[in-house]
This record gives sequence, C-alpha cells and structure tokens, in this order.
Amino acid sequence: MTSLPARTLFPRMPRGRRDQRRYTPRPRRKGLVRRAVLEAFVKLDPRTAAANPVMFVVWCGTVVCLLATVSPDLFGDGAEDSGRLFNGLVSLTLLATLLFANFAEALAEGRGKAQADALRRTQARTQARLLDPAGGERPVDSSSLRKGDVVLVSAGDTIPADGEVIEGVASVDESAITGESAAVLKEAGSDVASSVTGGTRILSDQLTIRISADPGKGFIDRMIALVEGAERTKTPNEIALTVLLAVLTQVFLIAVATLPPLAGYLKEPTPVVTLVALLVALIPTTIGGLLSAIGIAGMDRVAQFNVIATSGRAVEACGDINTLVLDKTGTITLGNRLAEEFLPVGGHREVELAEVALAASCFDQTPEGRSIVRLAEQRGAVLPFAAEQATGLEFSARTRMSGSDDPGGIEFRKGAVDAIKGFVRSRGGTVPDDLDGAYEQVSRLGGTPLAACRGNDILGVIYLKDIIKPGIRERFDQLRRMGIRTVMLTGDNPITAGVIAREAGVDDFIAEATPEDKIAVIDREQKLGKLVAMTGDGSNDAPALAKANVGVAMNSGTQAAKEAANMVDLDSDPTKLIDIVTIGKQLLITRGALTTFSLANDVAKYFAILPALFAGVGLGPLNLMGLASPQSAILSAMVFNALIIPALVPLALKGVEFRPLSADQLLRRNLLLYGLGGVITPFVGIKAIDLAIGALRLV
Repeated sequence: MTSLPARTLFPRMPRGRRDQRRYTPRPRRKGLVRRAVLEAFVKLDPRTAAANPVMFVVWCGTVVCLLATVSPDLFGDGAEDSGRLFNGLVSLTLLATLLFANFAEALAEGRGKAQADALRRTQARTQARLLDPAGGERPVDSSSLRKGDVVLVSAGDTIPADGEVIEGVASVDESAITGESAAVLKEAGSDVASSVTGGTRILSDQLTIRISADPGKGFIDRMIALVEGAERTKTPNEIALTVLLAVLTQVFLIAVATLPPLAGYLKEPTPVVTLVALLVALIPTTIGGLLSAIGIAGMDRVAQFNVIATSGRAVEACGDINTLVLDKTGTITLGNRLAEEFLPVGGHREVELAEVALAASCFDQTPEGRSIVRLAEQRGAVLPFAAEQATGLEFSARTRMSGSDDPGGIEFRKGAVDAIKGFVRSRGGTVPDDLDGAYEQVSRLGGTPLAACRGNDILGVIYLKDIIKPGIRERFDQLRRMGIRTVMLTGDNPITAGVIAREAGVDDFIAEATPEDKIAVIDREQKLGKLVAMTGDGSNDAPALAKANVGVAMNSGTQAAKEAANMVDLDSDPTKLIDIVTIGKQLLITRGALTTFSLANDVAKYFAILPALFAGVGLGPLNLMGLASPQSAILSAMVFNALIIPALVPLALKGVEFRPLSADQLLRRNLLLYGLGGVITPFVGIKAIDLAIGALRLV
C-alpha cells in the first residue's frame, strides 16, 4: 500500500472552517481497498474468526456447506435431492458473507495502518549529542537514549526523543506530526511550551533537552500503536453487545437444532444445508460483521480531527459524557483580551491614566499588553521615560502584576485590582473611593478590570474586553438538549465570570478557579454518577486530566499533561472537546442504529425461509413474498444477507448523521428509520433477488 505523506497524515482544517461540525480529509482509497481485500482473505483463519462468535458460526456453516457440496450425501439427510449446484451456491454466498464482514473490519483498520506508516517515517534513527554529567558531549545513536539523559540539539537537527526543554529558546517544526507548517516556539521554564516530541526538527538556535521516555515508549510510538489498532481493546458497550449477539446466536442455534425431529415427524426431510441457511439468516450477521468496523471507524473519525485517542474506550466514553468542564480563555472566549477603555478614578484625567498604562505596559509583549499600548497611544499618551533606561517587570501569578521602573525609581504597575490595592497600601498610599465602582462597572460588562498605579497613587481601571466565540451559545444549547451539563472555570472575579457565563449559555461556573477547584468539580460530578470530560495543557492540570473520564491534553502542553490524559489534541485547540463529544455520540448512535436494522432484518428472512422448510405441510400462506420455490427462497435470503453487509459499510465507517436529540427522541427515530426500514428492506431485496434467480434459472 502507498503510505500517506506526512503532511496529509493529520491535515489541518482550512481557515474559516475550524468551527464546522465535520471535517474529513480524503485518504488514498485505492491502496486502502486493495489492502483490505487481501486482509479479508487472511482473516478467514479460524483463529481470527473465533474472536467474533456470530461470524464464527457463519464460518462453521460455510465449512459444512462446502463438505455437502463435495459430497451431497455425506450427512445422509436427503441432501442429495438438493444437488451440488444449490449447495455450492449457498456455500459461495456464505463465503461472501464472511469476506464482506472481514473487508469492513480490514478497511477500517487499514486507515489506521496508513496513518501509522506515515508516522513511522518521522522515526528515522539520528545521531544525538549526549551531554555527560562531568561535562563535554559525545555522539550517540538516538535509539540508545534513555529516560533522564540530557542532549543538545541545534538548528537543523532532528529532536531524537521526547523530552522537556531545560535550557534555551528555539523554533521547532512540528509539521510531521500536526501538519501545521508554522514553527512553534519552545523554551525552558514554560508550562505549556517546554515539551518536545521526538522526530520534530529544530529550526533556530539550540535547546538542551532532558529525555522523558525510553525507546519504544515515546509519544509517536504510542500514536503508532493506537492508530494501527495494535492496542485496541473492546469497549464496555462493545463487550456487552458482543455478549448479547452471542446469546441470540445460541438461542437461534438451539431453535434450529430442534427442527430436524419436527421435520422427521412431519415426513419433511430437512437437508443440513437448508438448516445452515436458516441459522445464518436468523442470527444477527449484519451487526456481527460490522461491529468491529464501527468501533475502529470511531477512533479514525477522532484522528481526522487531529486528536489521538489512547483507546476506543475513551472515544466511547465521550458518547456517555454528562458534564463538560471547560476553561473560559481560548475555549469560550477568543483568548486574546483587548483593551477597550480607560476609566480614571480619584480625580485623575483619562490622558494621565493612559500615560501610566503605557508606562506599565511598554515591556509587556502579550496580546493584552500590546492592545493597552495601542489604546494609550490613540488617547495621546507619551511614554514618560526612555524605554532603554527603564526596567521591566514581568507578570507573575504570585503578585498578579506587571509593570516597569523608570530611571528615577518611580514604579508603574498594572494588574488585578486587589493586588494593586495591596501594592499601593504597602507604599503608604490610599485607595480612591470610586475605584470599586469602576471595578464593578467593567465586571458587569463581562470584561476584565485591571487597575493601574504610579507609585502609591491609583489612577484608574483598564477595561479588557473578552470576546465570546461566535456560535458558542448555540453549541452549548445543543449539548444541553443532549443532556450534557457545562461548567466554566475561570480565574476572573465572580461578577465578570457570571456575565460571561450568561452570555455563553453555560450551566454553571466557578470564578477565581485554582487547579484544586478542577479536581473538586470532577470529583463532585463523579460522585453523582456522572461522566466528566475536561481539557488541559499544564502540569497542574495533570491530576484533573487523569481523574476525568475523558481528559484531552493539548499537544503544546507538558509531557505530564499528555501522559495523564486519554486523548491528545495535536492542534492544541480546546474547543475540540465539543467535537469529540459529538463523535462519541455518533459512535453510539451508529452502533444502536445498525443493531436495530440487523435485528429487524430477521423478520423478513423468517418469512422467506420458514415456508421453504415446510412447503409440503400447508405453510404456503406464510410465503407472503410469493417466492418462486423453496430453493430460490433460501438462496435469495442468503444472497441478501451477504449483500447487505457491504451496502452498510459506508454507513458504518462514516457514521449515522448526528442530531442533537434527547435519548427518547433518538430511540423513536431509530425505531422508525432503522427498525421499520430494517423490516421493509429485506422484503423488497429478497423478492428482487428471487426474480433475478428465476430469470437466470440458477435453481
């Protein structure tokens, strides 16, 4: 098979389509189909077939019919009357049923193997520069690196293994994994930009990296095993359905086994080939043949969204999620807050506040800081000192402030209102009476208020505006109709958090949230018997990601977060969690719909074959379809049974179209569309095949 190029392995969504419900890349189907056809024959091995109880019964029936074809009188049950041609046609039809079922599973697996082939090409063995603890460096093969080793990589080098940056800042090309051509900045000490992946390439400067995974246990190794299906285990729902299908098969097997004595009593000899045909027609072969393909295709659809799931269990759990825990910034809002207005207090003028805000933000290179600089310049503010002579102070989570000190020692600060209050009081200043009013005004607007001060004098509040993502409220409404509760976590004050929560349409929120709050929310929901999903990217998110039923880590995040989660988003897009839940729901809906359709099929096949078995004892009125002969009825049912599997393969791989409906609405829709449709379709199909058999005079 021709492997997919690395750039098409996990293609990025085109710009402007990030919020669409479905994005499906176009794989090279010709090679996939060729491989799937070959794999379908390989899977005829009885050791492989035995893993699926329904299809193993079909496999045994095929062997029996082939023996009866070679020697029609082998079983001494009157089979010689039916003739070799009929037995041979039934045998070929059963063999086709097996091959079609194997093809469906192999085609689903083939897409994962194609992705694995492309990933393997990123694992070329390279030379690494290993740093000795005593000093110096020596070249070693990348395959000899172990967890804890420290290596040095420079511009043009391939990163030899997964690790954490412990020194340096550099641009890294991760397109071989993510498909994104834009370089990613990696630096030491960053909670979300210090993790690097083996097989990616450094473009500039150099990094010192501590290896975090032994050979064969890196991120790409795990991805290969997962997308290839090597570690795919059946999910709880899949196991339960397999048990149900096995029980139904056993019930029908016992029922068919009781027919020969009854036929003997009625003096109606029943050839073993006919009994096998009846058994195969009655057992749920359609869903039995497609069950594995549905589960594999679910993982493949997740991969098409540039998300790697550690197991089918994680994908399936998405379909059962009751609660979504979401960060505000980057998920519900656009992430980059922009300065909207200056609100002076304490009798100061707006231009004075703009000048202090400019001075406090001149070293701030964040989007928020640059927007404050732009707004201040628009208001006519001028920097009160020479920037090259001043000292910048970076934002700290401990102080919750940033700013600068001018050459004369004057301190310019901006930050959380309560932090600035404490700073001013520590300098002997007082807090203006109208500061709290400005703070509440911004909070009621859903913005983030930042206070700005010069030394011990507070000049006012900077209004940072949060932008709600377009369409996010409608998506939360869809989740609510599906019975999913949404909880927003934010570090904002309660007033601002409440405004954003109302505008976005989330069900609940937690303001001034800490990492411990995330765990507490998940624990509380799980104690109520609910399944919880959340996203995260930092090391402090790892405990919550591990505790959640579905934890989605950002690829840009730390190694600890990626190891704790059961899904990794290669695009590092937190909103992807909503799409993943949709895929999980679609997986469950597809499995339920095809199970309903498969069981409903049995009704028509019953009316086709049972009258054929007892045609001589007055069961002719049951031949509702008016089939030409007993042999034609049996063969028509068998051919339909075989052809319906490949006809449903596209639906199994693509999935039933998702609609945000409640469980009751989904049940009614499935019963009407797939239940009633499953009853009517075989009547039409079997009759058409019967007419074709009569026209060809096969029996």
